[in-house]
Amino acid sequence: MKPLANDFVTIFKSPDPKTVFPAAPALCVLKNGRYVFCHDIFGALTALSIYETMSKEKINKEDPHIGCVYTSDDKGLTWQRKAEGLKICNGNVFEADGAVYIMSSSENGLVIYRSNDNGDTWDEGHYLTDGADAQSPTVRPWIEDGYVNIAVEIRENLPGEIHDGWNLSSAAPLFMRAKISDDLTRRENWTFSNKVRFRDLVKEDELDLYGVPFFTTTLHKHEYDDGRTTDNMSGWLEPNIVRITDEKHYWYDPSGKTFHIIMRAHTSWTGYACIMKAVISEKNGKEVITVMPEVNPSGKRVVYIPFPGGQNRFQIAWDEQTKLFWLVSSQPTDSMTKKEFLSPDRFNLPYDERHRLQLCFSKNLVDWCFAGIIAIGGSEKEARNYATIGIDVDDIVLVSRSGSPEAYSAHNSDMLIFHRIRNFRDLVY
Repeated sequence: MKPLANDFVTIFKSPDPKTVFPAAPALCVLKNGRYVFCHDIFGALTALSIYETMSKEKINKEDPHIGCVYTSDDKGLTWQRKAEGLKICNGNVFEADGAVYIMSSSENGLVIYRSNDNGDTWDEGHYLTDGADAQSPTVRPWIEDGYVNIAVEIRENLPGEIHDGWNLSSAAPLFMRAKISDDLTRRENWTFSNKVRFRDLVKEDELDLYGVPFFTTTLHKHEYDDGRTTDNMSGWLEPNIVRITDEKHYWYDPSGKTFHIIMRAHTSWTGYACIMKAVISEKNGKEVITVMPEVNPSGKRVVYIPFPGGQNRFQIAWDEQTKLFWLVSSQPTDSMTKKEFLSPDRFNLPYDERHRLQLCFSKNLVDWCFAGIIAIGGSEKEARNYATIGIDVDDIVLVSRSGSPEAYSAHNSDMLIFHRIRNFRDLVY
């Protein structure tokens, strides 16, 4: 099969692939046709001095992630850097009511930046939450009926709890909602949901029939063996937000007040994503958002759903014309190969294959049709993953966090590259 978009335009190439790593691409296609793109960079502070225009005080030594913003007015052929030094870590970018926004985690909480000139200049940023526990992955907000709806990830350890490593069992999806006509930079204009942590909902001894988790792990610590980590605790992360519009779907809400949150499932296995729903109601004249598990007709609560590429960061886009969800995710090919037989260039464990991007479509979020391979790196290190996507008329455009043969690893990669899938609706069958 010929890849759909193996050719690419390089937006960013690390000046030192062993110490400076680009991350978290986020892309938005504006109504006027301009593309706005942001990302962060992490790594050696000395190497970050390659930004000759960046003042040293913009680099936080405690949290050396720095953010940059680019625009393109020629359909992605060339890119112009418009801003640098923003406190962006896992940001997203979206357009609402004539302004462009970047929402991101930072060392002080969830921060939002606004541009009133299509991404040319940006304000100083405004905090919507307190504390460094807010994570805002490169997700697409759902904008409809005069509201911006978005889901972010909050990691919250309760008093007295101890965790070891990547604390995904304490992660909770946080649903946020605001009127487009309000000032989105003011926290009082947002309504926030409750927080349901993975460790409080999922009990691992109940999952034996699913084989989850694949390797030995707990909700509190992680194990190491054979030089490869099981990558810490079971959990969920990096939420996407969607709304089911098909009235024939079992999970359809005719009131339009239910959204679904689809998250990366951290199980050390492939083929699963996690799901929760956010229900909007009213109490004492005020809007209330409640995050809770979905329920099947049997009465069983749903946490895991079958999902191609749910083991790694993915992104879902809704296409109104086809009434289909479109998914870009990582395609695994050998997750059942024993660790000792893996290439030394494989990042982490068998499931964590990162050099193949796939495109799928679905009408119901559960049954996915394979549309094609988007791009394949030439080796394990030449990653093609963590893609962010947009729809530009008849094409899907995307930027992937990618690697060259000189990359440090498939995770700590050295490039951000732009791809175009032309006439994507012709792939429907």
